[in-house]
Amino acid sequence: MEHLSGKYADFEGLREQAVALRRSGSSLRQIRDELQVHDKGTLQRLMEGEPPPAWTKRPRAKDAMRDRARALREQGWTYTQIREELGCSKSSISLWVRDLPSPERSRPDTTAARRGTKRAAENRAAAREALGDAAYAEIGPLASRELFLVGVGLYWSEGAKAKAGAHRRVIFVNSDPNMIKLFLLWLDLLGVSPDRRRFSVTIHESADIARAESFWAAQVDIEVDSLLKTSLKRHNPKTNRTNTGERYYGCLRVAVLQSADLHRRIEGWWYGIVGAAPATDLTNRT
Repeated sequence: MEHLSGKYADFEGLREQAVALRRSGSSLRQIRDELQVHDKGTLQRLMEGEPPPAWTKRPRAKDAMRDRARALREQGWTYTQIREELGCSKSSISLWVRDLPSPERSRPDTTAARRGTKRAAENRAAAREALGDAAYAEIGPLASRELFLVGVGLYWSEGAKAKAGAHRRVIFVNSDPNMIKLFLLWLDLLGVSPDRRRFSVTIHESADIARAESFWAAQVDIEVDSLLKTSLKRHNPKTNRTNTGERYYGCLRVAVLQSADLHRRIEGWWYGIVGAAPATDLTNRT
C-alpha cells in the first residue's frame, strides 16, 4: 500500500484496513508497521472505538491473585490459609470465592489425637509425682517435739471429742492405714502401752468383713482374734456409695483404756498450740 505524505488523502480506506487488522488480532505496533503509520495521533484515530484483542491486555495483579485464591479454595483451603498464602484480606477472599462450596473440615487423626492425649496425661502424672517426691524430701526426719505436735493436731481433727456430761475417752477412727500408724507412733511417744489399746473394725455389712478384719489386723500387727467385735453399718441400696470394691476395708477404731486424763491433756495441748499462734481466739473450747 502506498503511504501518502501530509494528511492522509484516503483516511477512511486506511481506517478500514486498520480495523480489519485489529479485528484479526493484530496489536497496535503490528498495525503501525503494516500500514506504515508512525504518527501516534493518527494511529489512535484509526483505532478509535476498537478494543484491543484480549491477548494484548496486560493482566492485573489482582486478577491473578483472585484466580489463585479460587484455585486454593477449590483445593479445600480455608480463608485463613489463603490469606496467609497470598497476603490479601479475608474480605477480598470472601468476594472472590463466595460462589464456591465451603471445604469439608477434615477430621483429626483419632489415633494421633489419642496418642497425644495419652502422652499429655503421662506428662502431667510425671509432673505430679515429681512434685510429690520433692515435697516428701523436704520433710526429712521428725524430732520428738515435731511428732508430738503433729499427733495433737491429728487427734483433735480426727479423734473423738468429749460431749458435755459424757465420759472422756481417747478414741481414734480412720480408714487410712497411714493415719492409724502415725497415731500409734504418737501413743508410743506419750508412753501409752500396747496393753491399753483396743482395736475394732467398722464397715458396711455388704462388704467382705473377713477380708477387712485380716487387713486391719496386719496393719497394726495383731492377730485377727485380738480384734473386738466388728461394728456393721446397715447397707442402704438407695445410697450411691463410692467406698466399695476390693480396696474397701472400712475403718479401724483405736480406743485407749483409762484415758480420761489423757483426753484432758490432749485438749490442753491443742489449745496451747492455738494460744501460741498469733491473733487467735480461745473462747471456742469444748
